[in-house]
Amino acid sequence: MNQVRSIKGTHDILPEQSIHWQELENQIHKTANLYGYGEIRTPIIENAALFNRGVGQETDIVSKEMYSWNDRDKSIISLRPEMTAPVVRSYIQHNLGSNSLLQRLYYIGPSFRRERPQKGRQRQFHQFGVEAIGSNNPEQDAEVISLGWSILKSFGIDTIELKISSIGSHSCRTNFRAELISYLSPFIRELSEISQRRLEKNPLRILDTKNEQEKLILKSAPKIEEFYTEEDKNYFLKVQQCIRDLKIPYKIDPLLVRGLDYYTQTTFEISSKDLGAQDALLGGGRYDGLIKILGGKDTPAVGFAAGMERILIAAEKRERINNKILCVYAICTHDESIGSLQKSSEELRSLGIKVICETLRRSMRAQMREANKCGADFAIIIGEEEFVNETIQVKNLSKGTQESIKYQNLITYFKSLTF
Repeated sequence: MNQVRSIKGTHDILPEQSIHWQELENQIHKTANLYGYGEIRTPIIENAALFNRGVGQETDIVSKEMYSWNDRDKSIISLRPEMTAPVVRSYIQHNLGSNSLLQRLYYIGPSFRRERPQKGRQRQFHQFGVEAIGSNNPEQDAEVISLGWSILKSFGIDTIELKISSIGSHSCRTNFRAELISYLSPFIRELSEISQRRLEKNPLRILDTKNEQEKLILKSAPKIEEFYTEEDKNYFLKVQQCIRDLKIPYKIDPLLVRGLDYYTQTTFEISSKDLGAQDALLGGGRYDGLIKILGGKDTPAVGFAAGMERILIAAEKRERINNKILCVYAICTHDESIGSLQKSSEELRSLGIKVICETLRRSMRAQMREANKCGADFAIIIGEEEFVNETIQVKNLSKGTQESIKYQNLITYFKSLTF
């Protein structure tokens, strides 16, 4: 019978890999809490209409990449392809704005897109992100950028670069969009099929192109800063000053835009040289129009999303955080002593000591090999002789020393090592 294997574009996270995931997740929780952000968890499945409105029907995400199906009640359900729209939906549904004028939220979880699998990007991928909902001031933009920067730095990724831009106000975008279409239209036959579609529906996305020929065409294209209002210019200058105050180095990249209509003002991206051409780790910006689009009050917001797989690839060369705890391997070669050894194991765990109990009843030699293989610091051994004498053997696996102690003194012995 053929094996049932994982679906294309998905992968298992095995125990030796989970350690790195846990370290990243712990750093996210720790740093987000230091900045005053609270975790929010939303369902993996949502009404497809949420993404049709919140992401846009004309986008590749909604039109080509979403996993959707008709439910029994004829509603259309989708696996979430991103997490900002669900967080905003929850904010509106639970009237979180009534609890506090400013909601600082963060999330961690999987999302799903039916796109071509590649290194660091699968069809099931994991994101973390933050959303600050309620403030329209530049210092809030800088705080969100600082939070993302701090998580990456504290996780040991040093080769990162912050790029920022501004897409201005709604009127700025509207005027720039019209001029960009006018400029690119004569080049339509030289554009890729994807860019030709974008020219009609979402021309700002063409500025993100990785096509070298299109990059050359764009060199003489109108620049969005040519369409800034005085208010747009001042806002962007204040954001830059706030970032400088935080001592975060940055570059201005005029081509760094967000193609959706609800984005305004600040956009940003943090990338790593260790990832090659697809180097983005984290991206975000201000989206003051989204909450109103999804049925809420007109409320300013800014946030980012980060790809966890990409971050873990970029962090492969980092110096590991030493979170090792004392590990004991419990060996029993006498059936009547099993209960006593299990009781002692629980008591050791209550001290914060990791205890692995042998349950295969292998030979002593095989059990000692396993103890060394799993990286245990100590082995505790009870055989028939120890059972009769109410003693236990404690072997220091790194030093190779062994001593016999009274069974009743076991907890005191290990307390002296850990406290």
